[in-house]
Amino acid sequence: MIQVSVLSLNLRFGLADDGPNGWGHRKRGVARLFKEHATDFIATQEANDFQAEFLADQLRADYRYIGRRDPAPSFWQNNILFYRKSIACRKDIHLFLSDTPKVPSRSYGSRFPRQATLGLFELHRHPLICIDTHFDFDTPAHMGAVEVLREHLSAFSKQIPVILMGDFNATPQSPCYRRLVGENSDGHAGLGFKETFTPPYPGTFHRFTGRPVAGYIDWILYRGPLRLKTCRVLDGAVDGVYVSDHYPVKALFEWPEGTPS
Repeated sequence: MIQVSVLSLNLRFGLADDGPNGWGHRKRGVARLFKEHATDFIATQEANDFQAEFLADQLRADYRYIGRRDPAPSFWQNNILFYRKSIACRKDIHLFLSDTPKVPSRSYGSRFPRQATLGLFELHRHPLICIDTHFDFDTPAHMGAVEVLREHLSAFSKQIPVILMGDFNATPQSPCYRRLVGENSDGHAGLGFKETFTPPYPGTFHRFTGRPVAGYIDWILYRGPLRLKTCRVLDGAVDGVYVSDHYPVKALFEWPEGTPS
């Protein structure tokens, strides 16, 4: 039985004027959190280049990463996906969640040029797809983003397990969630993902207060032969400081060896 562990965190972009919650006060706590949990994959969102560089340096003994746009504007927010060095990355794809996914762009009414980092990995001679993404705020942008993901996943065998992580700026009541995990009212089939958590869903956005002020918007979804073993929201502070205005979410999966792929 293969085990695969993942953690996802919206870092809160480092250029924000957050006073005592600014990146300089949080960065060592973030690195400590990642090292202590030592998951196979770490998905981060809203990573400015200097945040990505700091974390890559802190994690360099054990991790590589994909998902950084280079060169990029100074304000750019990446979806950096770290993976353990024992895991081979066979392909990585940087997507813009727009109608021109290979060109820096935004579509579907999105306020920002949202992205996804897709990696095809190999663990113990088995392929696995991990996706790290960050959706925009409104339903048309959500649905357009789902369609971009659907189109690019269609290029891979449906037998390959997929883990989809990120900040979706939407709750399980949203149309995009139903498209990802179920069937929409318009009859479109879902993408076949399963949910890691069960109702009542935990709140994951807390604005550095430790008290959730929005619903469950940071998801870990999965499909294929993976079996969920555990999942949790990491809602504590690290050395008295919250590592982000979002809580990290973590999941552990089991994967029967010999599963067709």
